[in-house]
Amino acid sequence: MHRGHDHEHDGNGAGPGHNHAAPPRPLAQWQTPHLDSGHTDDHASPGEPDLDLVEIAFVDAFMIAADPTSFLRLAQVPFEAKGADGEKLVLLRVEVEAVTDVGSMMPHLGGETYRYDPLPAVLVARRRRLRFIYADAAGPRTLGLAEVRALTAL
Repeated sequence: MHRGHDHEHDGNGAGPGHNHAAPPRPLAQWQTPHLDSGHTDDHASPGEPDLDLVEIAFVDAFMIAADPTSFLRLAQVPFEAKGADGEKLVLLRVEVEAVTDVGSMMPHLGGETYRYDPLPAVLVARRRRLRFIYADAAGPRTLGLAEVRALTAL
């Protein structure tokens, strides 16, 4: 008997608790801060829950690659591809942007005014954004890593 109840623990049918470990759960990210307006969530691909970690590793390696063109080939980033709309796309540029948030805004009730606060050092947020600039006949298109991985190479 333990904690007021008495029964057998034979390992069959007993779930989490009762001295049994819970089964591992997949990683979940329920929010994506700092999205630009009009930006879709590239990181929501159910096929690869760690896409954000893959993107960080890509950026780290790409920044020090002696031959960026060969690196892109090894990473299977297509130089010429077919977009979801059937248009031919060609890769023009890879952009890595460093962003540092140093302040915060909070709208007052009614939304016509706001409060601004500089962030203390412990709350300053730093991140990098990775973008691939492709072009088609209509002009440039900005794609994220998940979108590039979904392209069909020509």
